[in-house]
Amino acid sequence: MTPSADEGALLDAVCRGEEAAFRALYRRHTPRMYAVVRRLLGARRAEAEDVVQEAWLRAVKRVASFRGESLFSTWVCGIAIRCAMEAVRQRGAPELADGVTTGHEGRQLDLAIDLESAVAALPDGYRTVLVLHDVEGRTHAEIAELLEIEEGTSKSQLSRARQAVRACLRGTRGEQE
Repeated sequence: MTPSADEGALLDAVCRGEEAAFRALYRRHTPRMYAVVRRLLGARRAEAEDVVQEAWLRAVKRVASFRGESLFSTWVCGIAIRCAMEAVRQRGAPELADGVTTGHEGRQLDLAIDLESAVAALPDGYRTVLVLHDVEGRTHAEIAELLEIEEGTSKSQLSRARQAVRACLRGTRGEQE
């Protein structure tokens, strides 16, 4: 897939070192990158911002090697996802939140925290595929391209991730009842 004429011109300008072109690409793609990274990392805003910045640094260094076989947004989001996965591996086990609240709104908040904790506790590959598919709405073909895996791997990891989240939520709700 070749980039649009506008995006292609911006990429060419970035390769020539034009800062205004980089800023235009940055404004266009950073919100989506940040949203994906934030979901992969949990509620760590500062860490998500650092990861997105690292992804842009890597993207700019490699922009001349972008071949246009996918959309630029797919390519740059793939870099951001790999940076987020590296950050998760570097920090070790996820920190799980405690949800101590009361009333109907409190139970809803507790369930949301339980869900977030269950997703955060998933192995990296499962969590990434779950977020990309169920939260971001990506297809298995897109996920396979982004993560450089087979489409069948994406499907099996999603299935296992959903099973693990359901089991975790059943265990959490059973403890509270």
